[in-house]
Amino acid sequence: MLALHRRAGKTELALRELVDKALRFDQDLGLFFYVAPLLKQAKAIAWLRLKQIVQPLVMSGLAESPNESELWVRFYNGSTIRVYGADSPDRMRGVRLDGVVLDEVAQMKPEVWDDILQPALSDRRGWALFIGTPKGVNLFSQLFFAARDKPDWYSALYTVFDTEAVDPDEVARLQGEMSEMSFRREYLCDFAAAGDEQLISLADVEVATKRHLRRDQYDFAPVVLGVDPARFGDDRSVIAIRQGLHCRPFRVYTKVDNMALAGYVAQAVEDTQADAVFCDAGNGAGVIDKLRQMGYDVTEVAFGGKPSKPRYLNKRAEMWVEMRDWLQAGGAIPNDVSLKQDLAAPTYSFDVQDRLQLESKDELKARGLPSPDLGDALALTFAFPVRKERSLLREAARQGGVRLTNDLTVVTGFDPMARM
Repeated sequence: MLALHRRAGKTELALRELVDKALRFDQDLGLFFYVAPLLKQAKAIAWLRLKQIVQPLVMSGLAESPNESELWVRFYNGSTIRVYGADSPDRMRGVRLDGVVLDEVAQMKPEVWDDILQPALSDRRGWALFIGTPKGVNLFSQLFFAARDKPDWYSALYTVFDTEAVDPDEVARLQGEMSEMSFRREYLCDFAAAGDEQLISLADVEVATKRHLRRDQYDFAPVVLGVDPARFGDDRSVIAIRQGLHCRPFRVYTKVDNMALAGYVAQAVEDTQADAVFCDAGNGAGVIDKLRQMGYDVTEVAFGGKPSKPRYLNKRAEMWVEMRDWLQAGGAIPNDVSLKQDLAAPTYSFDVQDRLQLESKDELKARGLPSPDLGDALALTFAFPVRKERSLLREAARQGGVRLTNDLTVVTGFDPMARM
């Protein structure tokens, strides 16, 4: 996994790596692929350059003349390099591969790797080289960070200052004329630099994971639970627990039915003495009904419902913007990779009435990203304002200014505004 800045020579690296590996291959009929996001792109950039690189080998008899119609080059030892576009993935099915380069991975759908190329490498235990420039949360960012924890994977990042591939005067000009975010993303390979349509930047998320709050900075606030039940088998059922600026570790469950999840929510309410529970109404009707039967007060929230403010398309968009503002205002979250990717994944746009709309779960899955279940659960804690009376009584009790009897609560010597 190599993250490289713009104009670093990624395609040149990819093609020379393929030629080197093909020439050194000592088994029968080695097969190597170069894959770009688009076939037109592969032809215009990689194919023309590959022909130039192998021309001396053709003249010396070490390679055949390139096949223009099928976009392949074959070497004296029987190895072949073929050029493809990820926009025509079915053309790459049904082969066994010894090596593959995926160029500009951020622009490819995950199934190209997951469903086609990775299985094709398996029987020959082939290798893969992923190269690209960061572009928000996508297949490239997922694989890049996952590689850090896998013993047979390697990841590295090279900025424009590391490679010196661009003239220093040109770098200075670019840095002066581009926006800071664009320069960081395109030339410093900063995965945390937000894309133009990214609602929550990875930079804001990373900062939030590093905040450590004292208990007295949030203990006066109400405890709010957000419950996002799973829609499909691969989704997660999630309980988010937030108190003021503090978010506790999430409670995540897989393959649990509504009855079991209702029990987990009830336990979370008892454990935290929650002041409010907000649950996704679309997928959580059974959970909500069961909790109410058990005597718990639950507020159902329709993600597609009417927002409180007319500048949003629906309630989900409104909650996510509230969550973004909370993060930027000092919110603290657990340092969890899945949570960070969930929060930074959705993009936003505006409809014809200039209302902000958030990328849907189905649209995220079409981009190859998982359903942002942790993000939605935390967003649910911002569904509606929550009154603080119960939390204030807890604070009064902690200060010794409250006395409880069977039928009366007496508060003495306690100023609830003192900690605000």
